[in-house]
Amino acid sequence: MMMPAASRPTLIGSSLRILELSLGQMLWSRRSVFLALLAGTPVVLAAIIRGVFLVSPASSLRINGAAVSGPAIFGMMMWLMYIRFIVPVLGVFYGTALIADEVDDKTITYLFTRPIPRGAVLIGKYLAYLVCTTLLILPSVVLVYFLIVPVNGSIGPAFPALLADLGMVALGLAGYGALFAAVGARLKRPLVVGLVFAFGWEPGVLLFPGYLKQLTVAYYVQALVPHSMPSDGAISVLLQGFQELPSVPASLVSLAGITALSLWVAARAVANREYVLEQ
Repeated sequence: MMMPAASRPTLIGSSLRILELSLGQMLWSRRSVFLALLAGTPVVLAAIIRGVFLVSPASSLRINGAAVSGPAIFGMMMWLMYIRFIVPVLGVFYGTALIADEVDDKTITYLFTRPIPRGAVLIGKYLAYLVCTTLLILPSVVLVYFLIVPVNGSIGPAFPALLADLGMVALGLAGYGALFAAVGARLKRPLVVGLVFAFGWEPGVLLFPGYLKQLTVAYYVQALVPHSMPSDGAISVLLQGFQELPSVPASLVSLAGITALSLWVAARAVANREYVLEQ
């Protein structure tokens, strides 16, 4: 007997139920240890830098003989640690595993026996990923900010940039997570594909002129960064291709489109795929 249309669970309501079910599991999973290490590493580094300046106030970090202020150090940490490493790594490791973990643990069939749209399983788990990662990474950014910025600088003028950083990190996590959720839902060995894309394809095409860089998430995320590009010689050579960036409105629209399209593709893949579990 079919359930009356009025009483069928909606996609949004079902996704929120899966979010509630998955959030606790995700926060207490083995991946959370990895997430905590990623979130804590910049904080530890920032505390070490702050400690050096407290012990020796006369000391200063210098690049090409010029003293670097706290806001500049914070900007370099955002570029090199969060944007180019932490955000894509979390998108790869969590996004590709949203459905793959359920298949490996042989629990996917239990989720599908619930009277909910199958696509809601993917969307709910994606929302749990987004909540989990932002709850840990955004406080990490704030702690690094308050540890680093007072070094040869002041907190007040740089505070609007912090708000932009928090929004940029959240959008980056959303875009990468949705993209790799689609990869995980459609492809075999999604982790390998994700790592190649994030740390092979993206850095490679961003170094060269042309339209291929528009097929990356990093191209749009970097346009939202409120800090100037690191000016150290070696770093600037490696990142010279990042200078050509789209406008902020174009980046926001593009990231929203990537996120929405990737979630649609992922949800459709989950809804149409037959999962045969190995015994």
